[in-house]
Amino acid sequence: MSVTYPEAISKYLSRFTVGIAGCGGLGGVGKLVIADYDIVTLQNLNRQYYFHDQIGRLKVHALRENINRIDPAITVKAFDLKLCVSDVIELFAGCDVIVEAFDKAEMKQMIIETVLTQMPGKYLVTGIGMAGWGKTDLIHCLRSDRLIICGDGVSEVSETLPVLSPRVNMVANMQANEVLEILLKGFVPPSPESR
Repeated sequence: MSVTYPEAISKYLSRFTVGIAGCGGLGGVGKLVIADYDIVTLQNLNRQYYFHDQIGRLKVHALRENINRIDPAITVKAFDLKLCVSDVIELFAGCDVIVEAFDKAEMKQMIIETVLTQMPGKYLVTGIGMAGWGKTDLIHCLRSDRLIICGDGVSEVSETLPVLSPRVNMVANMQANEVLEILLKGFVPPSPESR
């Protein structure tokens, strides 16, 4: 039986676990560990992958449901809690890569410091500077050893600079792409004979 290139990539990725701190979304890998304490609100619908009938539900449960509707083969472990240092270490210890998807700057700082100082060998892909609109050319990735920062690095959310879907989704897609780059480092494509 021949194996297509996309099937080979999918099979290879199925052995990895990605931790997501804050309920953004990243699929395609074998296991996801997601943690958040927030509920779905009407304001989330313009930039996050939830539906109107999920308003009021815990984000972790709604996201797990949505991911399982897309791909029931993905195992999603959902934790309804506000992460602290010890939670980050415990919940994401078995993850190959950790993705930060928090709204609040202090939570971003906490997970960056925790992963870089207390979780040797773990990669962290974070999003910083995605508020507002336009200025697409300023969005980029910065890599420093195990820390990858996606965004423009400066656009903080404010009353006059809200979080809107286009820039959030660009950064989220960049984060997903960086995760794939990390996970696929050891991928060996199938030989032409096996395709």
